[in-house]
Amino acid sequence: MRRQIIEQTALDVAHQIRAVEDSIEAALIELAELQNRMIRARSVTGVGIATGHDALEQVVVSLQGLIHARGGMAQCHAALVSAKQQVPGLRTTSFGDGQDCPPAPQVGTLRAVA
Repeated sequence: MRRQIIEQTALDVAHQIRAVEDSIEAALIELAELQNRMIRARSVTGVGIATGHDALEQVVVSLQGLIHARGGMAQCHAALVSAKQQVPGLRTTSFGDGQDCPPAPQVGTLRAVA
């Protein structure tokens, strides 16, 4: 019973790590899209290049922060994989078998059919 609780707790942590990593990457995608739209908006409106530059710099600062957070989560993930060796009952589980822990959710692609 205790072993099952330990394994379930470790799996819960692994799923949360994956959720945080995915959230950071989703935020990176959104910020990159915002940056793209801001640059395009300046071009379309024909205003001077200095217009909105301060805002664009803040988007870049935010991107850098998220890149740093992404690296921190990668290090956290690696540290937890290493730490599992110190938790009785986790050393013999299938965690760390070379796959992402836990595996990334399978995402299907949609196709238009006529």
